[in-house]
Amino acid sequence: MGGRRTSKDNLRIETCGEIDELNSIIGVCRSNNSVKAIDTILREIQSDLFMLGAEIANPHGKKKVKSKCIDDSTIKRIENHIDAITPQLKVLTNFIFPGGNRGAAMIHLARTVCRRAERRTVSLSKKENIGKYPLIYLNRLSDLLFILARWSNTLSNIHEEKWIPD
Repeated sequence: MGGRRTSKDNLRIETCGEIDELNSIIGVCRSNNSVKAIDTILREIQSDLFMLGAEIANPHGKKKVKSKCIDDSTIKRIENHIDAITPQLKVLTNFIFPGGNRGAAMIHLARTVCRRAERRTVSLSKKENIGKYPLIYLNRLSDLLFILARWSNTLSNIHEEKWIPD
């Protein structure tokens, strides 16, 4: 945004690319999911990621963006989902192997892509002021994705395989 030519390896462009990849993998998650409640949340996430990408692509808020931005209410919605789903899950006492049903495995993959997008956004934030919300959002989103993967397995009666070190 802003009409300035930028190299493909510019940190801002790479960050936008990570967010775009995350949005695409969320689309794959939706296509591998059969639970309406999970699909609704994943659709919200995709919308959020478009907003986030627009924010990151707009250096210093130079161009007026028509969409709303990530803010406290967006983060609160993510946290409300976490708070509503977590009581339905077994308490973890060990690490679990990512996997389970196809939908859950894809959501676990999305979580790792989210963490990579978060790391790239941290790098960008060290060079430019992007505000606090993009980082908070991506951090909370990765937690929600972990919860959604577990919930998908729970709803499918799939046992989560514990990792027990040798």
